[in-house]
Amino acid sequence: MPNYRRRFVPGGCWFFTVNLLDRRSHLLTDNIDALRDATRRTKQNHPFRIDAWVILPDHLHAIWTLPPDDADFSTRWRLIKTRFVRAIPKDERLSPTRKARRERGIWQRRFWEHLIRDENEFGRYVEYCAINPVKHTHVRRAVDWPYSSFHRDVRRGMFSEDWGTDIDIPGDFGEAET
Repeated sequence: MPNYRRRFVPGGCWFFTVNLLDRRSHLLTDNIDALRDATRRTKQNHPFRIDAWVILPDHLHAIWTLPPDDADFSTRWRLIKTRFVRAIPKDERLSPTRKARRERGIWQRRFWEHLIRDENEFGRYVEYCAINPVKHTHVRRAVDWPYSSFHRDVRRGMFSEDWGTDIDIPGDFGEAET
């Protein structure tokens, strides 16, 4: 059994990758309002700042900054995942293990996180979130993907609308290349 080790840094800034169990699914974009509501409700009692976020059909990437006295990102993800699952119809196939544990077959059990160490790394992960729909060939330009904080960042002047049309972001960001 793997030994999962997580760092807990109060007030930390984190990059996350969270996947659906069925990587061919479109549940996240098909149920975007349920995901937004689950996130909004979680933030009410467990605040965090969303620095960047991109929702793809089968996975998402996010950058969060937690409050100065708080390092508990796991509870936040558990609540978001649970609230999302409760808001969508029960029509997925379940493995015997998931049935025995009374789990839905929506999310992968774990998520990938990385503590962001400096401004340069922060900028690279924000760019990665913005370019991810292009990387996965959902759109040709970052601005064309509707489920991204890229639009907020364009309004704030952080990016131009034509950013990311000819860009390659090297590095390992928690996803295996296929």
